[in-house]
Amino acid sequence: MEPHRTWPSLSPLAEWQTSLNAIHLWSQIIGKIRLAHMPPANHYWHSTLYVSARGLSTNLIPHSNGGFEIEFDFIDHQLHIRKVDGKQVSFNLESMSVADFYHKTFEGLKQLKIHTKIYPKPVELPDPIRPFPEDMEKAPYDAESIHTFWLALTDVQRVFARFREDFLGKESPIHFFWGAFDVAMTRFSGRTAPQHPGGVPNCPDYVMVESYSHELSSAGFWPGTGLGEAAFYAYAYPEPDGYKNGKISPEEAWYSEEMGEYLLTYEAVRTSSNPDKTLLQFLQTTYEAAAIHGHWDRKALERKLNAYDAPLGSDNTN
Repeated sequence: MEPHRTWPSLSPLAEWQTSLNAIHLWSQIIGKIRLAHMPPANHYWHSTLYVSARGLSTNLIPHSNGGFEIEFDFIDHQLHIRKVDGKQVSFNLESMSVADFYHKTFEGLKQLKIHTKIYPKPVELPDPIRPFPEDMEKAPYDAESIHTFWLALTDVQRVFARFREDFLGKESPIHFFWGAFDVAMTRFSGRTAPQHPGGVPNCPDYVMVESYSHELSSAGFWPGTGLGEAAFYAYAYPEPDGYKNGKISPEEAWYSEEMGEYLLTYEAVRTSSNPDKTLLQFLQTTYEAAAIHGHWDRKALERKLNAYDAPLGSDNTN
């Protein structure tokens, strides 16, 4: 195993797209297990996964037969199911079908006496979709590309954590949404939002209504969904007038009319002279576009603790 290198070069998406599609569906199975047992939290935050020191984790899940945690280990490439009594079951992450992964996971839960039922179909993906137990097509497992993608997630986690410290208002954890397979964080103005219209493929409208119940500015990172390469995104809900014309840094960022959000490729961040600072500028200026044009009470919501060698923000007024 090579030493960790920050902001690694990611494999071209076309080279590991089939593997990505598979682990996306695997993550939905694990996320649905967490969703089945966690007490509800606002905006469906009780359903998410988290970047861990080895991959992606559910963190501790409460259960009447003893709390447990499930972790994708992208170093040794195994799935671990661990209970608080010290018992655990693991199996190798390798080329297999979604159905194989589903059955191995639930057999492991059965061995640990963890009774679980989930809705056995993918969400947030367009039709046609197959229930997990019926998806028998074997998919490759590109261990190197997946490991490198996870290393990139740890860099994203670090910078997102730095960005969080300047905000005093309601703010989400840094979490991994298995529906869209992205890591994200969200800030809130404190005001309610118009009811979300829903319409996300294979996702009940009530999920989106709850998730977008309050005015927000959100940012995240995904490996290529909708763009064809890994990228950062930022959007506001509801989008205020003037938001799309904000003064956004760095200059490589742009507003996508088709997607309704700002985008910045991972490669533009990775190859910049200071990737952490470049990403922080994107996060800060897209947030400012939402806060200024949305008339947020910034004096009540913010504090300035910039630890970098130059101001992160910019004047976002037009």
